[in-house]
Amino acid sequence: MGRQRPRQSHISVGHLSPHLDAERESPHTAHRLTTMRRIQFIELHEQTWFPAFLRNDITDTLQCALNLSRAYASVVPLLQRALISTGNRSIVDLCSGGGGPWVDLSAKLKGEADAFRVALTDKYPNHAAFEIAQARCEIPITFCERSVDARNVPCELDGFRTLFTSFHHFPPHEASAIIQNSVDAGEGIGIFEITSRTAPAILLIFLWALAPFFLAPFVRPFRWSRLLCTYFVPIIPLVLLFDGVVSCLRTYRPGELREVVGKLSAAGYQWQAGKCRDSRLKMPITYLIGIPCKP
Repeated sequence: MGRQRPRQSHISVGHLSPHLDAERESPHTAHRLTTMRRIQFIELHEQTWFPAFLRNDITDTLQCALNLSRAYASVVPLLQRALISTGNRSIVDLCSGGGGPWVDLSAKLKGEADAFRVALTDKYPNHAAFEIAQARCEIPITFCERSVDARNVPCELDGFRTLFTSFHHFPPHEASAIIQNSVDAGEGIGIFEITSRTAPAILLIFLWALAPFFLAPFVRPFRWSRLLCTYFVPIIPLVLLFDGVVSCLRTYRPGELREVVGKLSAAGYQWQAGKCRDSRLKMPITYLIGIPCKP
């Protein structure tokens, strides 16, 4: 059976011509969704005071669930077209957490196996998780051992920039700084969010919070602390539940991403924002892609 083509809806900014929205909302639905305002609240595991071992246990658990669900499979055509448009074969993944979706994406990106390279980075780099991703990916993977601020990426980390399930962490002024930094460096950028500010997405988080009870013994690298903080004192499931709900409430919608881009100094860039989904994935993925125009 052939793979389903992802359904896509586009919001175009700048040089892109407008597209019809393939998932147009009814006026009643649109009004209901706009009443759920974006909030900028904290997520526990991203705080500086949060214990590092617990942060790694949580990002490892999220990574295991991400790998099993193959949640970002539908963005491959978008990402591949963006890479072809920029002519770039180097990818700098920002806010990589437990390694990002690259184990699955590396198997799906077309082209020669050694044509693409990915560098994993994070403000709080999880070295053990990065090494596992490096061993399992089908394309060359490197990682930055030091902390990398997505708002000010070192110039030696050159390549198309990606953020998966992380852009919602940033308030508008920091979100703008991340994109502006990419523009100032002349790099393309792709932002992808599986969370959304909708009631179904929030309800789904309650199911995701149960995942540690099933996955904890199988998450790698294995740690006794993960079992302790899942089965005896359920800190990990509770933090995942809290942070997951907050993530949904912080997630930008395509129109809000368009507003962020509209305030940038980004002449000579093409921007595309929208949602995509396939028949397997119930929740759509919000995306923003920026590509420098060819001279």
